Amino acid sequence: MPAHTASARVVLTARALLLDMDGTLVNSDAVVERCWRAWALSHGLDPQEALKVVHGRQGHATMALLLPERPTELNRAENAEMLARETADTDGVVPVAGAPEFMATISRLPHALVTSADAALAGVRMAAAALPMPEVRITAESVGASKPDPEGFLKGAAELGVDPADCVVFEDSGAGIAAGLAAGMRVIGIGPRAAAHGPTVHVDDLTAVRAEAVADGSVRLTLTPGR
Repeated sequence: MPAHTASARVVLTARALLLDMDGTLVNSDAVVERCWRAWALSHGLDPQEALKVVHGRQGHATMALLLPERPTELNRAENAEMLARETADTDGVVPVAGAPEFMATISRLPHALVTSADAALAGVRMAAAALPMPEVRITAESVGASKPDPEGFLKGAAELGVDPADCVVFEDSGAGIAAGLAAGMRVIGIGPRAAAHGPTVHVDDLTAVRAEAVADGSVRLTLTPGR
């Protein structure tokens, strides 16, 4: 389904919300670009080409795309080093516009974090952005396959006891949007990266989203689509 791009508001109803972290709740682009530029240069790769595929995926999956001939074990070892560098670097990590208000609004509504970061990195970045950590969270340790595989979102729905079709995903990356759609969920694309990847609805940031509880226990989302 193509993304809505008209200025008219869009209303979606869901039983649960599944939230990506980087680029969706937390703007960590400065750290990601610093770490991945250095990695790409150290392997003789074009940093700009690397940055086109890094968002949304676990690091070892990005490495496998960029260096397909390398052994999986080496990618996983270098990913562990990358995670350590990213976890130690919070310079420039800030909330996405509207994220603090949005997280406060949904605090009593069914929601989960579904991120390609590991638990340590997720904790550091949510804290650096001064955002509350959802009680239910699916991190890199929780899954066997990285986005764009839908496993993470399907596990998030299962943890919340909600049918996938009744979930709405919030995502910024092509890999994440593909994962949400493959899980049979509607996807709200957040920010400039999302528009090109066919989310159900695209918004500029979380200031364009209003969430409220409905009497039957569902969640009503009122969205002002991006341009």
